[in-house]
Amino acid sequence: MRIGLIGLGRIGAVHARTLADLELVEELVVTDPVAPAVDAVLASTAKATAVADPSTLLDSGVDGVVIAAATNAHADLVRAAVAKGVPAFCEKPIAASIDEAVAVQRAVAGSSVPVQIGYPRRFDPAFVAAREAVRSGALGHVHTVRSTTLDPAPPPPAYLAVSGGIFRDCAVHDFDAVRWVTGQEVVEVYATGAVDPSAAPDMYAAHGDVTTATTLLSLSDGTIGVVSNTRTNAAGYDVRLEVHGVQDAVAAGLDDGLPLRSTAKGVTWPAGPAHSFFMDRLAEAFRVELGTFCEVAAGRAENPCTVEDAMGTAWTAEAATLSLREGRPVRITPDGLA
Repeated sequence: MRIGLIGLGRIGAVHARTLADLELVEELVVTDPVAPAVDAVLASTAKATAVADPSTLLDSGVDGVVIAAATNAHADLVRAAVAKGVPAFCEKPIAASIDEAVAVQRAVAGSSVPVQIGYPRRFDPAFVAAREAVRSGALGHVHTVRSTTLDPAPPPPAYLAVSGGIFRDCAVHDFDAVRWVTGQEVVEVYATGAVDPSAAPDMYAAHGDVTTATTLLSLSDGTIGVVSNTRTNAAGYDVRLEVHGVQDAVAAGLDDGLPLRSTAKGVTWPAGPAHSFFMDRLAEAFRVELGTFCEVAAGRAENPCTVEDAMGTAWTAEAATLSLREGRPVRITPDGLA
């Protein structure tokens, strides 16, 4: 297969390596306005060729395209791919704003061109096992879900400026994991946040953003979700999910790379070393996710995360953003936020 890749920044560079390692991918066609980023990919794999811009890439006969450009470019690139009949994988979020996400949802509705939204935890073996435990009924009624994403360091200022904020950029992974694992939708959100005084507070204030946030989720069956996020966890990259039922409880992410130490005497777990970032913690999930997209693009697999599905996560992120700004619970209704 010939797969296109638009955007070779932080996540795009990871995807380039992952796609190049897939047997299904015979050629990788890449584009990015930053020449050194393109040169680095071309130097790393013989499978890659470069084109000048996204329009040229979409006209080059690729079998599918991976969109890893900045968040504010997602909506236009998804629409362009669908208009050209090119199956698309788009990194989260769907768009920089909920209005743009709704516009994309309408634009692709009824189209036979698949658009897969990137939420890699759906492909992490431990998260898959947690979902299976819930679906099997082994946990009984699930009363609490806790999802955590603690980044070891803030993103670059240029990335932060177009990220859409901590809920659209970081917490969306947790919101999606809670929805996907439980099979429930979020109906109410209350979010709070703070800025680490050592982490360039003026920069975050300029974007109405925070470095640390906690979001309380009310799910459609009464389950309570608690989502914790920070951009300043120097101990390492911490991604976990706990699912607590009346009969049993399970957790994903409790491995030897967990950047957390016990204060109990004699306890040496986790053995370490700690996960340093998403590239090592989720490497296998990215491989399976992009391999699945290739199968979707070839018409051999069902789309595991459609735009319609991902809209539930988009609305949750929007509700959390509004809740933080206005300091109140926000309900998600069929008509929008209330």
